[in-house]
Amino acid sequence: MNRFLVLILLSVFSLGQNQLKENLSHKTFSAKVIGISDGDTMEVLYKKTPIKIRLAHIDSPEKRGTQPFGNNAKQALSHLCFGKTVMIESEKYDRYKRLIAVVINDRKQIVNQEMIKQGMAWHYKKYSSDPVYAKLESEARNNRVGLWQDKNPIAPWLWRENKKKK
Repeated sequence: MNRFLVLILLSVFSLGQNQLKENLSHKTFSAKVIGISDGDTMEVLYKKTPIKIRLAHIDSPEKRGTQPFGNNAKQALSHLCFGKTVMIESEKYDRYKRLIAVVINDRKQIVNQEMIKQGMAWHYKKYSSDPVYAKLESEARNNRVGLWQDKNPIAPWLWRENKKKK
């Protein structure tokens, strides 16, 4: 009898989580940042539920595999929003069930754009045609800010591709 009750409770809990995730596509909500995975991924707490957020429009250096500036990017994102309540403007879910979103911090900064301004991310043109991000990346490159100080910065998508080949 106990096992049956546990299974029912787990099913109800799972349903509730899936329903919550479904409802967050194309929504704007506030949540507390409780974790930073790398320079473009964070975890927020929304209605007592942890949700993975992938920053829209950008791709930052990989922390795993020790890509140059990977740890710097994670640190930069942490300084912008860790432990703070942020506004999430969600788009959709990616194949890893992360919510793709634009994040605005308590200083009204668009975190996605700040990461590019600081030279801690590329404009992810494969998934974004937003001219603002292209312009910000161009300015960061020209000013040799952050990762653009490197003589040969490698885009994260190329870094991942090279790592898969090895």
